[in-house]
Amino acid sequence: MTSGERDRKATLRTRLRAARRGAVLPRMVDEVLSAVAEFGVSPGETVCAYVASAVEPGSLAMVEALRAHGLRVLLPVVVGDGLDWAAYDGRLRAGAFGLREPEGALLGAEAVGSAALVLVPALAVDRSGVRLGKGGGYYDRVLRLATGPVVAVVRDEEFVPSLPAEPHDVRVDAVLTPARGVVRLPSL
Repeated sequence: MTSGERDRKATLRTRLRAARRGAVLPRMVDEVLSAVAEFGVSPGETVCAYVASAVEPGSLAMVEALRAHGLRVLLPVVVGDGLDWAAYDGRLRAGAFGLREPEGALLGAEAVGSAALVLVPALAVDRSGVRLGKGGGYYDRVLRLATGPVVAVVRDEEFVPSLPAEPHDVRVDAVLTPARGVVRLPSL
């Protein structure tokens, strides 16, 4: 990736973060349940999800809806420069970067491989499946271990025609937005 492309990524992140400030962010409850149905995930199976921060689409209600649907929900836990996973049992604690994390025992990064569906936050996603995250690479490092479909959750305007990509970027299989629902990728 050229320095110009890196600069473009940084500029995009700044612009997208600014657009989210003060925006009403969707709770994504019905949408994630439609993704569960779209990918044929059955009660008893595992779904990796996340607890949305104040500037991300999604909500704790989204996570609770997955659990109420009879799914085993794993949530990320920041450990050093990587993500681990723990089962969500309704209890959360304060974690790194001001995130809320499950209180359960750590299962290892490879636990993402047991998930029938992996829901991840993003700042934007393009039609080829490139996901623009916050820039730390936490999800890119762990998503290589995923065996189930990886679905990025964004606002409608954050599903864009193209984004700059680096060799380490892990592409997502689908995007989930409030108006469009599940869009399988690539969507060219």
